[in-house]
Amino acid sequence: QVHLAEFGGGLVQAGGSLRLSCTVSGRTSSRYAMAWFRQAPGAEREFVAGISLTGGTTYYGDSVKGRFTISRDNAKNAMYLQMGSLKSEDTAVYYCAADTRPWGLTVRVRSADFGSWGQGTQVTVSS
Repeated sequence: QVHLAEFGGGLVQAGGSLRLSCTVSGRTSSRYAMAWFRQAPGAEREFVAGISLTGGTTYYGDSVKGRFTISRDNAKNAMYLQMGSLKSEDTAVYYCAADTRPWGLTVRVRSADFGSWGQGTQVTVSS
């Protein structure tokens, strides 16, 4: 069982930056590809960014490409999302998630492929 917890959400002005963190506990001796998803009110959960278990491969949703950067530090059992040039449409609850497959080498983008989720952190961008 992998336990995830997000930190760093808050209120920020449009054009600003914010950094989210996700801590991983539990069966951390296994390594998982991980991702960030977000969900705005009344919308479906959306893939934001994903990172392979080594951190060597990253993948971004079209809406955040060039503005967000995903990274991870396996020594600290942590994952990060650096968000820049924020827009009002980035307002959502952001979730970190771990892939269902330990030692998977690819980055997947469907929420159904992720079996462990954090509780979410609210990001609100004011225009």
